[in-house]
Amino acid sequence: MKVLVTGGAGYVGSHTVRWLSQRGDRVWIYDDLSRGHREAVPADQFIKGDLLDANKLEAALFENGIEAVVHFAGASLVGESVERPDIYYRNNVAGSLSLLEAMRAVGVTRIVFSSTTAVYGTPEMMPITESLPLAPINPYGFSKRCVEQILADYQSAYGFSFAALRYFNAAGASPDGDLGEDHTPESHLIPIVLQVALGQREQIVIFGDDYQTPDGTCIRDYVHVDDLAAAHQAALSILCSPGDSQAVAPQKLFMNLGIGRGYSVREVIDVCRAVTGHEIPAVVGPRRPGDPPELVANSSLAQRELNWQPKYTSLESIVETAWRWHSQHPNGFAEDKVSVES
Repeated sequence: MKVLVTGGAGYVGSHTVRWLSQRGDRVWIYDDLSRGHREAVPADQFIKGDLLDANKLEAALFENGIEAVVHFAGASLVGESVERPDIYYRNNVAGSLSLLEAMRAVGVTRIVFSSTTAVYGTPEMMPITESLPLAPINPYGFSKRCVEQILADYQSAYGFSFAALRYFNAAGASPDGDLGEDHTPESHLIPIVLQVALGQREQIVIFGDDYQTPDGTCIRDYVHVDDLAAAHQAALSILCSPGDSQAVAPQKLFMNLGIGRGYSVREVIDVCRAVTGHEIPAVVGPRRPGDPPELVANSSLAQRELNWQPKYTSLESIVETAWRWHSQHPNGFAEDKVSVES
């Protein structure tokens, strides 16, 4: 299958590009590199472009004979979305609409969308099922929810088939240690804790220890990045089967992706200490506004519909892959960039 992956130079995107390529798909990456890394993807499959550049998008789709799209491109920092909602509605909503219109112009109607647990806001029940109300509490979550609604409307009006995969906390790295997580600034808990182990930070700050959880710290469901990549491939297979696109009834799929087990911030730090062998000093700071006490997925729908089972079902196994990447690449892709440019 010929697939265009938008935002394919980013964290989950680059792992999905590798996963699809290794399993026989012909993949092109479309990314503006505002948050991704050129070194994370193959040179001959890369197209630098902005989602709002309709002409370039149409050319990328048409000239490469694209049959389906996996859409990761967009901004994803909750705090930033509160401070700069314009970025999120422009990149995530307007950018996605531009992509869908380019797809419609060239007759590509199948798309897997990278959504998020943030569409649920602060759920009153755990674990979270797809039947719970969608009540995002920040512009990031609203932007993703908006795109989900646009996709449903395009399915009804134009016959698009789509899957919106609402995944929980992406974590880990490729098992071989040569592809992993590198954000600037880093906002994800596991890499921040590992930066302390590497001596790049003095300590880890725990944002609040007075939540109604067993140890007072927030609980999250961590899902390995390769398991997410496998789910995207499975969703593509569902949308693109059987046979020719004219024979496929338009589909819409909304599914959670997580391991169904939550770990508290303190548990994450303890696991990182055990895996790395470093002390990792921790201090308690004030709560961050908008942090729900607990977010844990019920992924039974994805397991049933996609025949998807996460391979990494313990935090230890996830952190081990992350530590391999961070210890071998303490400066992320910066070292690879130097070697490429030299």
